[in-house]
Amino acid sequence: MSKIAVVYHSGYGHTAVLADAVKSGAMRVPGTSVELIKVEDVEAKWETLNTSDAIIFGAPTYMGSASAPFAGFMDASSKIWMNQLWKDKVAAGFTNSSSQSGDKLNTLVQMMIFAMQHGMIWIGLGHLAGNNSSTGSANDINRLGSFAGAMAQSNSDQSADVAPPEADKLTAALLGERVAMFASRLKD
Repeated sequence: MSKIAVVYHSGYGHTAVLADAVKSGAMRVPGTSVELIKVEDVEAKWETLNTSDAIIFGAPTYMGSASAPFAGFMDASSKIWMNQLWKDKVAAGFTNSSSQSGDKLNTLVQMMIFAMQHGMIWIGLGHLAGNNSSTGSANDINRLGSFAGAMAQSNSDQSADVAPPEADKLTAALLGERVAMFASRLKD
C-alpha cells in the first residue's frame, strides 16, 4: 500500500478543487491512500509528510510564482531537508492561475527545484499537449500544454464551483494517478 500526501495552498478555492481531483486520480490505483493537507495545517502534519511515499505539491500562481503561504511551507521544511527525510520520495506538482499562461511554469519549476533539493524523484504529467491544433479543443486533456506538472486556469470572476474547467480537473486527476502508479512501483 502506498501513502500519498497532497500538500497545497488555495487562496480562493480553485487550487483546492485541483487537490481533490489529484486525490481522486491517485485513488484509482489500488492500495493507495491519500491525505490532503492544507499548508495552514502543516505544523500538525509533518509526520504524515515524512512517512508518505509520495508528496504532491499544489499552489496557485500569484505574480509569477507560488503563493506566499506555500513559499512559507517550503521555507519551514528546512529541518526536514537537513535530515533528508524526504529523500527518494516521489514528488509532483500542480498549479492554477487566472491567466492562460500566468507564468505557471515558473511555479512548477519552483516546486521541482524544491523537490530536487530534498532529494525527491520528480514525476511530470506524462501527457502530450492538447488544444494545439485545428482539431484540438479547450476540452482536451493538458489543454495548457504542461509537461512538468498539471496546470489549470480559472477565470478571476468565477468561483471554485465553476472553475477550473473540467479538462483541467481531469488533467490533475491523471497527474495523481501517475504519481500513485510510480509510488506503488517503487514500494514493491
